[in-house]
Amino acid sequence: MTPITSMDLTGFTEREPRVWTDDQGLVLSVHFFDLVPDLPASFDDPDRLRYGLAHFAAQAGGGLIEAVLGDVDALPAVRQFIKIPQPNGHGLVFIGSWTVPRAGCSTVVKVQAAEGPITGAREAVVLSGLDPAQYFTPHPYAPDIAGGLPYHVADHEQHDAEFPDHPLTRVRTTLERITPTLTLHSGFKALPPFASPSHPETRRPGSGARRWFRRRN
Repeated sequence: MTPITSMDLTGFTEREPRVWTDDQGLVLSVHFFDLVPDLPASFDDPDRLRYGLAHFAAQAGGGLIEAVLGDVDALPAVRQFIKIPQPNGHGLVFIGSWTVPRAGCSTVVKVQAAEGPITGAREAVVLSGLDPAQYFTPHPYAPDIAGGLPYHVADHEQHDAEFPDHPLTRVRTTLERITPTLTLHSGFKALPPFASPSHPETRRPGSGARRWFRRRN
C-alpha cells in the first residue's frame, strides 16, 4: 500500500498493483519507502538538494533535466524529470516524479515513457537551429558533473509544444494533469516532516542512495 489514496487515472489501465499504463506507452506507478528519505539535503537548502540530485542521476548513468520544489496535497515535495538509457541501449527513457518525504518514510509518484524506434529527432531539430555551444551547456545545478547523460536545451519545456508526441512532453503533460488530483492519507500527512539529513557525509552523491528511478515500474 501507499499513502496515496486517490488520483486521476483517466486513460490508464491497471496492469499490476500500483502500476498503470495507457495506450501510448506511458507507465504510471506509485511507491512507498518505509525508510528515512535519501534526499541529499532538506528543502530549506534547495541549491544543495538540486546539486546532490543531479549527481545522483549522473552517477547512475542518467541525467537530471529539472528539479523543482512544490506541494502535493499541501505537503512539501520535489518534482524531478530525469532521462536514463534504455536497458537495450537504444534510445532513452524519460521519467517524471514527485517525491513526498516525511521524517522516516516517503512516497513517490512516477510517470515514464520510452523512445520508440526513431530516437533523437527532437534533439536534432533543436540543435540544427543553434550553435553547439548554445545547445550543450554546463548543468545549471552542478557544473562540475562528469559522466552520465549530457545536459542540453532540447529537454527544456519550451520545446514541448513543437514535439507534442515526444515521450518527455507526454511525461510532463501527464504529471502536470495528475498532480492536482493526488490525495494523501491523513495519517501520512500527520507524520513529522522531513528534515536535513543528520549525517550529511552519508548523503554524498554516490554514497549508496536508492536509485528509485532505475526501477522498471
